[in-house]
Amino acid sequence: STVFLYLLQGQQTKQHYGRSLGVLPEEPLLLSENGTGTEKQEVHPSVVMYWSLSVSIFSIGGVVSSFLVGFVGDLRGRVKGMLMVNVLAVIAGLLMVMAKMWKPHVMVIAGRCVMGFYCGLSSGLVPMYIGEIAPMAYRGSLGTLHQLAIVSGILLSQVLGLEFLLGNDYYWPLLLGLSGAPAVLQSLLLPLCPESPRYLYIKRGMVEEAKNSLRRLKGEYDPSADLEEMRREKEEVEKEAQVSIAVLVRSSLYRQQLFVALMMHLSQQLSGINAIFYYSTAIFERAGVTQPVYATIGVGVLNTVFTMVSVALVDRAGRRTLTLIGLGGMCICAVAMTVGLVYLKVYSWMSYVSMSAIFLFVCFFEIGPGPIPWFIVAELFSQGPRPAAIALAGCTNWTSNFIIGMTFPYIEALCGSYVFILFAVLLFGFTVFTYLRVPETKGKTFEEIAAVFKKGMKQTPGTRKTGTETGTDSQA
Repeated sequence: STVFLYLLQGQQTKQHYGRSLGVLPEEPLLLSENGTGTEKQEVHPSVVMYWSLSVSIFSIGGVVSSFLVGFVGDLRGRVKGMLMVNVLAVIAGLLMVMAKMWKPHVMVIAGRCVMGFYCGLSSGLVPMYIGEIAPMAYRGSLGTLHQLAIVSGILLSQVLGLEFLLGNDYYWPLLLGLSGAPAVLQSLLLPLCPESPRYLYIKRGMVEEAKNSLRRLKGEYDPSADLEEMRREKEEVEKEAQVSIAVLVRSSLYRQQLFVALMMHLSQQLSGINAIFYYSTAIFERAGVTQPVYATIGVGVLNTVFTMVSVALVDRAGRRTLTLIGLGGMCICAVAMTVGLVYLKVYSWMSYVSMSAIFLFVCFFEIGPGPIPWFIVAELFSQGPRPAAIALAGCTNWTSNFIIGMTFPYIEALCGSYVFILFAVLLFGFTVFTYLRVPETKGKTFEEIAAVFKKGMKQTPGTRKTGTETGTDSQA
């Protein structure tokens, strides 16, 4: 998924789509630098249709495959599950790198679909594995490394997508095909990683294998305390019925955790961050930047730097605190961005206000709302419902991603310079929700986190007794 933002260099693929569909002449595009090539021609409706499908099919693949995260993760284990799905990334990369060999629009759409299917699975399996192997003191930092890898890939793709590198008429298939390269590297390195000890002990009952896995992760030490925690969690899991997605949605026992998890993922996608990423070049052009592509790369650099800041802070400041700071800061930036765009024609210096707001918006996003939702779901749920919860949260994330990607151009056309006021209102609502409903998970075991929600459920009379709690568990 490292070429997630290749769409910024979409002109070359559009030209090849047009020639493949027979709506553009079959000739080399060598005149574009003088402004006399096909880039000034109006885009044919069929090209727009296939290009829109190329964009949306990625998210659709993610939505579909996110439901399979729990099944794949439990089938052969977390590590083997990640190894198996890497095949999809390699296939997707090969389809896109060979786009010129057949019909480019068919090859790219097929490749994007398979890659979306892969990313939907990996975006669930990776946080699940990290959450289960990470020591409690470093669970947040290690979970944030998943987001750091994503934003580093985005930055790399932005740089490689420059016209003098791979973002040109000749090398764009290679740029797209490189998205399969990290999967090859991961396939070589994953066999060196131990399986999740929590999966081995709680899911498979393999005590000795779990001990060996713990020693591979932590070195030679006495694993008794970790095994005792897993034993207690296993007992709790055994009291519950098999937790599928349908059971998870219906169960009152997990309703609070599920609501928090889904709202965290919605706050990530409905914050407007993808509108910034997808259309940052156009926003910079509107703000008067002469070389907007380099400003967009600047956004990518800040994206990476402040994710590193989050890695350093998340286990010190806490998940809830960083999320509140991030959402609140983004809300203020969205208002500032709107003011800058509205008064841009009146005051030329407002372009600096808009650009500063964009940069700060990204910084606040990566401090908390960007990385935290991916791993906090694994913290909110015990081993039994965790795969189903991650699958449902991933589906929510991918669905909202798709909705924003498809509707933002129309919303922008309708609202004009006031478009980010909508996101400011949403961000304010998510900030209030986080303050009122999201608990702090820093420094707590999975058992202690579950107890926080159970305590909230026991506030009504007649539900304080252990027997009532057990009865509720068995109904779930």
